[in-house]
Formats: sequence, structure tokens, C-alpha cells
Amino acid sequence: QVMEGEPFHHLSHRGSRQRALSRHWGWHMRLLRDPQVLWFEQQTVKRRSKRGTGVVPTDPWFPKQWYMNNDVHPDLNILTAWSRGYTGLGVVLTVLDDGLEKDHPDLAANYDPLASYDFNSNDPDPQPRYGDGDKNWHGTRCAGEVAAVANNGICGAGVAYNAKIGGVRMLDGSIMDIVEARALSLQPQYIHIYSASWGPEDDGQTVDGPGLLATAAFHRGVTRGRGGLGSIFIWASGNGGSNYDNCNCDGYTNSIYTVSVGSVLGDGQRPRYSESCPAILTTTYSSRTSSKVQIVTTDLHHGCTDKHTGTSASAPLAAGMVALALEANPALTWRDLQHLIIRASKPAHLQAEDWAENGVGRRVSHYYGYGLLDAGLLVQEATTWAGTRPQEKCSVQAVQVPRDIGSRLAISTDASSCSESIRSLEHVQVQLSLSYSRRGDLLVALSSPMGTTSTLVTVRPYDTSQDGYKDWTFMSTHFWDENPKGIWTLQLENRGDDQNTAPCPSCPPGQLTSFTLHLHGTAEDMAARHSAATATDECLRRDEQGACQDCGSSLYTHHGSCLSYCPPRYYGRARGATPGDTARACASCHHSCYTCQGASANNCTSCPSSHTFQDITHSC
Repeated sequence: QVMEGEPFHHLSHRGSRQRALSRHWGWHMRLLRDPQVLWFEQQTVKRRSKRGTGVVPTDPWFPKQWYMNNDVHPDLNILTAWSRGYTGLGVVLTVLDDGLEKDHPDLAANYDPLASYDFNSNDPDPQPRYGDGDKNWHGTRCAGEVAAVANNGICGAGVAYNAKIGGVRMLDGSIMDIVEARALSLQPQYIHIYSASWGPEDDGQTVDGPGLLATAAFHRGVTRGRGGLGSIFIWASGNGGSNYDNCNCDGYTNSIYTVSVGSVLGDGQRPRYSESCPAILTTTYSSRTSSKVQIVTTDLHHGCTDKHTGTSASAPLAAGMVALALEANPALTWRDLQHLIIRASKPAHLQAEDWAENGVGRRVSHYYGYGLLDAGLLVQEATTWAGTRPQEKCSVQAVQVPRDIGSRLAISTDASSCSESIRSLEHVQVQLSLSYSRRGDLLVALSSPMGTTSTLVTVRPYDTSQDGYKDWTFMSTHFWDENPKGIWTLQLENRGDDQNTAPCPSCPPGQLTSFTLHLHGTAEDMAARHSAATATDECLRRDEQGACQDCGSSLYTHHGSCLSYCPPRYYGRARGATPGDTARACASCHHSCYTCQGASANNCTSCPSSHTFQDITHSC
């Protein structure tokens, strides 16, 4: 190529790699000897980063986003993922809800009409219906958590603030199987992630799930969506905790095709509204008790709110984190993502009595799944993930003749035949039919050959139904990566009123009429795979106390650790202790700044939420 108006020519040669730093010897000698060539230089790729905005967004309400700005420890570690350059670019996500305020100034730049539809009014515009007490705010709030625009001076920042966001209006009208199926099947080759925070009544007495059409839509989504990699469905686990509800009685949350997300308070306590069940895979924050500020997001009438809460606030945070992982590795399948989410979730400070170690040494809880999701870890795992072998399924019919339940019944079955095709388990399902006088009195649990016991459903005191379970499927993620070989045991136990074993005095006792164990998994020994997180130590030199002194030239030292960014109230600078010292450290901003580019009061780039940013003086 001849460069316009310049006496330079750019020659590209197939034999030398673009990133090669050593010169190509043959061409170098030929050009050196050519009398007509006055000057030449082999071009190499140079690393350049944009100046100005740091990793921490300058939005006025970002200081209130305690779950991602390092205010609580641990937070969701979003800043680490951003510091690695992942912000959701190229990922399309849609929120299946009551509409989306597409002209909201903090959403408009990311709004995607191709990922949107109104199935309540059958038109392409998902704008919510106003009036009637303005109760259709839910979808707009969930969308802002994922994709609120960053660094624009409005509200806060979404977890995946460069992702495209769509909205589906479907909950503001009659909800039918066909409506759900059409929403779940919207543009499956264009939309990557569907986020949903709804389901059957959380009243503690309902057992219900997707109909025939929605069930088919889920299956079609994971097999054909996203070019065959599978649509990603993120689901809120439910808000029925105060009614003693259990999310395994919700067929959306307990589908193997959905990622079920639980909730935790900022201090690690369990929210009273959160449901428990072994279908929950991971957890994010939903609210906190120590302050009035909950989840910060966009609100109706171009507003902002810091009052969004509930498990419906947790699921979109997880959906945004999954968008970061998909940007890091777009080739991930729907199953890959579930493997990665488990590896990137940590028990941390999450409080529950039921934390237990499964057969491969992972701690898991019925309230939180594998723990608090870590975005930095998730993108790190995603970049190095090698994919999984195909999903295998093996079913064992364990009951041939009806069995009386009485006050307790245990059924054992040998699944050794399954270990020929499955070496590492993923989802385990129990499909059963039974009659019982009060369905809610029954506790159902499953134990694996490796000694893990998963409570499939707890006692539900408000569930007085005499219908029992009719071909209902429970699901557990607690046996993930275990070897299925050996004896599995199903336990049914009356934990309610001892007398409630028969529907009436002259009736026969409750009976278990069918029980099929469905094992899903893969032929590879997944537990033997090493996690990217246990890779090499990033510190080059430590002091006597073990604090890091030198993190090299690509990371910052901060309070004795190595970080890929400097947190709020700090800025990155060269340590410069000696000439030629390339080490970088985080230094304190002026106390008046929230983010800054230097130590003085005129180096601020954003302010705490109680202060106003002065553009001209760069002060707060």
C-alpha cells in the first residue's frame, strides 16, 4: 500500500507473523542490500490503552452500587472483569417481563429493537403501560441492572454496560403457554441471553411449571439457539420464602435448561423471601439491611432508583455477568456456562446451616447453590475453558409396583449401568408419582453413591393438597461432577402431622406409584480438570509479612495484593522507587474525590453521591 501523500510504502509478507518481534532475516538482508531502499523497518504490534476513563465508572450513582464497587467484601468482583476489558460488547440480552422503557436516557444507547417485542399487544414496541399506579416498572429496572450505560452522567452503570438490551412485554396481560413459548423463542439466533424473574405463585402450595409449548421452547432453545451452542436462560429462584415455598415445586426454576439464581443480603444473611431448593446453581446480592440503598437501576419516567430488591433483582445481575463471560468466550455452550458458574461461585460469607461438601469436595447449599458468583473468576475461567463433551442421559426406572409410603419409605436403586456413558454428573432428576393426604407434609431427599444427600423438597406447611405429585420432576445440581456408579437412595418422610398418612380413615395409605431416576452428565472426568483460578501466583516479590511488594508491570500493588485495576478512591501510578522500576501501585485520591487521576483535589473524575462534580475545575 502507498500511504497517501507520503513517500512510504507498506509491504506485507505472508512469511512473517504480524506479532513477530524478531525480524525476518531473509527480507531484512534483501532490503538492506537494495540501493533504492533508503529506509525500512519491520512493523510490530504495539500495546496502546485509551487514556481518560479508568475501570471505575464516573456515573453519579455508581458510589451507591455497593455490590460492585468494593463497598462490601466480597462484592461481585465486576471491576476485575471490566479491568480485563470485558463489558458485554457484542452480547445481546433480553428481559422477559412487563415491558421496557426503551427511551430511558440510561438505556436508549444500548436498546436493541431486534431483541424486543410486545406479546401482550402483539406489536414490536415493548414500552410499558403507564397509569394504573405505574406498576409496570419491573422490566425497566431489571434491564438497567444489566445494561445501564456507563460514564454518561446518569444513574449508575449496568454489569454489562456495553451489551445490547431488549425487552419483551408479556406479563401485563393474560399469560398463556403460547405467550411464554413465543417469548422464550424470540430471535434465538440473534439473542444470546434471556433473563426472567417470574414463575408460578410463590404461595407455598402451588406445584406448577411450563406447559407443553414452553417446555418445547426451552428444549429448542438449548439445542438450536445461538447457532447450536444453546440459548442461555437465567431464572430467579422465587420470592416465596416467607410462605415456606420451595423452588423445586416451580418447573421453570428446576428445569435443567435454566440457570437458577438465589439471593443473599450484603452481610451474608439469608433474605426472608428467598426460597431454597437444590436446583439453585449460584447466588448474587439482592438487598442489604445496613443501609436504605438496595440495588441501583433505571426506573420509569426516565428515573433512577436505589430501592430495587428481591430474587428478581439477583437474576439480572447474574445475567449481566454471564454476558461478560460470553464476550470473553463466545463459543461457550449452555452447559459450558453452567460448569463455569459452579467453578466461579464461592461460599464466602454466605450464612446457612446446610453447607455440605459433595463427593468431589465442592461446598454446596440448598439456599445458595455453589455460592456467590464472582465475575472476575467467571471471565478468567471462560477464557481458558476447553469445552465439554456431549451431554449423555441415562434413566433408571426404580419402582415397578406401587409402594406404601406410611410415615417413611426408602427406595434404593443401582445406577452402575449408567457409568458406562457418564463419568461426571451434571443435573440429576427424580420423576415421580405419589398419593398423599397432605402433600406438604412430605420431605423428599436423594442420596448418591458418593454420600451426598440432596433434599429435593422440604415440608411446605401451606400445601394441604390431597393431589400428591402427578408425574412431577424434581432436579438437583448438588451431585455435579460426581461419578454416578453405585446405589442411589430416595427417601420419603412425613415431617408434618404423624397421623396424615392416608387421605381418609378408611382410605389406603399414600403410595409411591412410580419413580424414575434421570442422570445427565458427560464421559469426561470433569473433577480432574484444573481451575484457571488456581494458576500461578501473580506476585513477583513479597515482604517478610507475606504482603506483595512487586506485581510486575501489568498489575497494581494495593494493600499487599495484586489487582488488575485500582478501586474507587485510588488511582494507578508508576511506583518509580528506582530508575527503570516498572512496577505500578494504587495511590490514594484526595479525600473529596470518588475516582481520580491524581492526588490533588483538582484531579477528581467523579464524586461521592453526596457531592457534585465541577467540570471546569475537576473537583467535587
